[in-house]
Amino acid sequence: MIPAQPPASSLPVNHVTRRFAALSATIRETGLLERAYGFYAVYGAVLALALGGVVTGVILLGDSWFQLLMAAALAIVLTQLAFLGHEASHRTVLASGPANDRLGRFLSTLMVGISHQWWMHKHTRHHGNPNRVGKDPDIDMDTIAFQEEDAANARGFLRWINARQGWLFFPLLTLEGINLHYQSIRSLVTSGTRRQRWQEIPAIVAHFALYLIPLFWFLPLGMAFAFLGVQMAVFGVYMGASFAPNHKGMMIVPADMKMDFLSKQVLTSRNIRGGWAMSILMGGLNFQIEHHLFPSMARPHLGRAREIVREHCANVGVPYTETTLLQSYAIVVQYLNRVGLAARDPFDCPERVAMGR
Repeated sequence: MIPAQPPASSLPVNHVTRRFAALSATIRETGLLERAYGFYAVYGAVLALALGGVVTGVILLGDSWFQLLMAAALAIVLTQLAFLGHEASHRTVLASGPANDRLGRFLSTLMVGISHQWWMHKHTRHHGNPNRVGKDPDIDMDTIAFQEEDAANARGFLRWINARQGWLFFPLLTLEGINLHYQSIRSLVTSGTRRQRWQEIPAIVAHFALYLIPLFWFLPLGMAFAFLGVQMAVFGVYMGASFAPNHKGMMIVPADMKMDFLSKQVLTSRNIRGGWAMSILMGGLNFQIEHHLFPSMARPHLGRAREIVREHCANVGVPYTETTLLQSYAIVVQYLNRVGLAARDPFDCPERVAMGR
């Protein structure tokens, strides 16, 4: 015989789970999960005009080394388009999920030249387990080591880089644009489904054809290569400098550690002060805590949500981290240098050195 269910009033209450439920209810009641069609319409129109302005500038300048300024401007516009694609991938921009997916794929593949499926797979895993060992691909070993064990196991030239990686971080970002394109296309070719390859490879090929053929046709060979180099370098630095401040140097979650959703997202994320100007500069990533708690929230609502989330975290005793942009960069550099100590002496990781053991 199945025992009778106790009355609701006598059921045990999970206060940890309710911490986020209460916050979510407040956010929903204030209307902060509603769409912001006007903002994205204006934002998209401005980006279209900016892209047209860059193309016009390239044509008018002709055979001039001032073209490198246009290359930097193009990188900024492409990064902003990537930000918009990121928001569409979170189904923030348009009313329906499929429409957002189509917009995100269009912006990622045709406009920016990066695989949408690669980005979605990688970014979804990151959002589910930010800074968790073995689960978050953003802290996996690449050129930069984000964990002492990875730095200690590095060999050869990579070990030399890891030992100095904090100071080398921003110079290395000049190559991140190339790395993003390479990693995404390689993943699409090796891991994408047949449908994903048919959807995305033609769009990525069209992106580079529409970009590179006119560039090398219109400009002298050396200037065309310089233009491409500057555009890729600025794109990489801008992308890296926008994403790095959000989690690097925050709590690293052990693989077997259990955390509630609110703590997991807040303790591993960092906000950047600066208001609307910073929100435009960083594509809304300056409100990283709110973005992780409510991924589908439109960018114009994140600032108001910040006030509610910060107050709620103070009430429930969850530390809420917010710094200036320059402070966040200093934290990132210090953190990477601290991790990199393990590459100098694999037998003395930074934690053991700090504890004098």
